[in-house]
Amino acid sequence: MSFFEEQCPEMDRYLENHALAEPDILKRLRKETFQKTTQPHMISGYLQGRLLAILSKIIHPKNILEIGTFTGYATLCLAEGLSKDGKITTLDINEELAYLPKKYFLESEYSGQIDFQLKDAKAFLKETDEVFDFVFIDADKENYVEYFNLIKPRIKSGAVVLFDNVLWYGKVLEENPKQKSTQIIKELNAMIAKDEDFENVILPLRDGLHLSRKK
Repeated sequence: MSFFEEQCPEMDRYLENHALAEPDILKRLRKETFQKTTQPHMISGYLQGRLLAILSKIIHPKNILEIGTFTGYATLCLAEGLSKDGKITTLDINEELAYLPKKYFLESEYSGQIDFQLKDAKAFLKETDEVFDFVFIDADKENYVEYFNLIKPRIKSGAVVLFDNVLWYGKVLEENPKQKSTQIIKELNAMIAKDEDFENVILPLRDGLHLSRKK
């Protein structure tokens, strides 16, 4: 649950009641995430998931990169907009939880388009020569700035980059934060806003999404 949902849960329910219906496979995945994981709040969730799906359908990407798979909810949302010959590469390092996204990926209609790798994202980005047209990052916050720097040469003009949790439960309003993750998120937000190669906006959905597009 986000900082904003805690402030107005009635509004959140209203928004969910007036959005595109959640596919059945995602309903089941969301339920199992809450049943079998210790941090189910890490799931992208219904509203954010529908936004990811719609953005993907608008962009119609051929090559998506996701950093931070968790249980695969966002992965399946992003896959909804893939071109017929497209692929989504999703990276995570949690081996113990890997069985859950693998289960739902195999069951989904996008099973042949999902490349799930248990691999450190920084190592992947340093090794790959792939170019991506949609990138979604919802992983360890202390590496957000490094992820952005590594991603920049791996995306083409018109590519969209999304960072999750960029409002960090309102902690970004702290003038001199002591928490390292808060410092990094504030640095990332400022960095993207000042980067002349990107146009950007921060969306106050859930815990904040930083949406940017490479010019």
